[in-house]
Amino acid sequence: MAESRDASGQKKNILFLIADDLGKYLNCYGAKNIKTPNINLLASQGTQFDMAFTSTASCSASRSVMYTGLHTHQNGQYGLACERHHFATFDYIETVPAVFNSLGYQTGIIGKVHVGPASSYPWEIREESGTRNVGWVADRAESFFEKAKETDRPFHLTVGYIDPHRDLTRSGFGNEDFGDARVKVTTVQPEDVEIPSFLNDLPEVRTELVEYYQSIQRLDAGVGLILDALERQGLSDSTLVCFVSDNGAPFINSKTTLYDAGIRLPVIVRAPQLKGGVVSPNMISYIDFFPTLLDWAGAKGHVLSENSRSPARLGTSFLQILDAKELLPEEKWQHHVFGSHTFHEVQNYWPTRYLRSRRYKYHRNLAWRLDFPFASDMYGSLSWDGIRNTPPPVMLGPRSLKNYIWRPQEELYDMEKDPQEVNNLALNEEYENVIKEYRTKLEAWQLKTNDAWLYRDGVSVAMNQHHIDAGLKIPDRFEIDVDNPGNRDVACWSPENVGQRSA
Repeated sequence: MAESRDASGQKKNILFLIADDLGKYLNCYGAKNIKTPNINLLASQGTQFDMAFTSTASCSASRSVMYTGLHTHQNGQYGLACERHHFATFDYIETVPAVFNSLGYQTGIIGKVHVGPASSYPWEIREESGTRNVGWVADRAESFFEKAKETDRPFHLTVGYIDPHRDLTRSGFGNEDFGDARVKVTTVQPEDVEIPSFLNDLPEVRTELVEYYQSIQRLDAGVGLILDALERQGLSDSTLVCFVSDNGAPFINSKTTLYDAGIRLPVIVRAPQLKGGVVSPNMISYIDFFPTLLDWAGAKGHVLSENSRSPARLGTSFLQILDAKELLPEEKWQHHVFGSHTFHEVQNYWPTRYLRSRRYKYHRNLAWRLDFPFASDMYGSLSWDGIRNTPPPVMLGPRSLKNYIWRPQEELYDMEKDPQEVNNLALNEEYENVIKEYRTKLEAWQLKTNDAWLYRDGVSVAMNQHHIDAGLKIPDRFEIDVDNPGNRDVACWSPENVGQRSA
């Protein structure tokens, strides 16, 4: 068992708070007219990352990245775990609860779980619930804290909030009164909301944003209650607190996309004994959470078994840079991150991969001949209903609906000049060297992570490796050439040639 106490003998606990579909809609991240005083306070006491990226903007998949330190094409949680979708993490993957159980931690989850199977995520205490009663959540968390104190064990508690996810109505966000006097939500008026740059200013959008804001404010109240419980139990000075969102806001042009609106998210980390009020410009990825939590627990690099089939975790602990307000040079910290999306709902197949640096964003769209799919909660929303009935050409913020649904094989954006990712530079001759560089880096990462969606000639290289070993020649091109499909006397796939051929 690794040492889970600091030099003074205090246990090194972890409280991991996950908001559902929040995006960066917090005061401390610049959102206006949303009252989030408790999360603001947490940010003032800790480190607020401005360049934090999930691997994929889908609930189950993003959570699996946090819980495994692996991208979805590595861990198998390709899409949603719930209902008929039923995607699940591979049973041989090492997960946060399994590893922290082995370290002697009291592990637990309260609220939304949304990953599976249960055998792969063996939280010792599992209180799964779809409730939005954040007072109940805080009370159950306090009971969890009390039990850990009684047994004198360090703890790792995950809280999966339902807020501010949509409910099953066309415009609602679960804003009923739970009769808990501790939970106070300020009424929001349509004129108070701020229209995101990726949406249109329409009555339907404002109607939904009113409900969204109120759900966010309830989330904030819940965070305040749970942090009060932690303080009341005398555990604040021994607990690393992480607050994150699983993906971007639940609106078209954000959630389920790998545009920054879907994947660039709030991450706030409060570490005991570290001075707070840090706003970090350094890039982190959600694959970095697992290594960071192990580092905090004194178990850096810990695995359950040296013979495990679980792929090596490639993330890096950011515990060492929590107090860094300045941008660290690339030789000291990463200046790029990768991402991997394949499904949302089972019918939403649209595999794509991305490489995001501080300057550019490269998307490789594997199923580019398919329409980009609508998630059902957004397709049925009033906001989309309002947008689709505007006079043509229909726009989604600055992006045309046509370009949202029909996307090319490759996209390249200058994020400094074009943060909305509208002006695709992939076919611009001036950026030929950039596209080649990013294509090469992304495909090298796909090789390293054994990505089944590294395609040549329209097929998976990994799934045909046994044929390649037996002499099969796969032409070195993205898609099959139906006019000239032959594989003789043409350049053929080799890992040494990654990124060198044209699209």
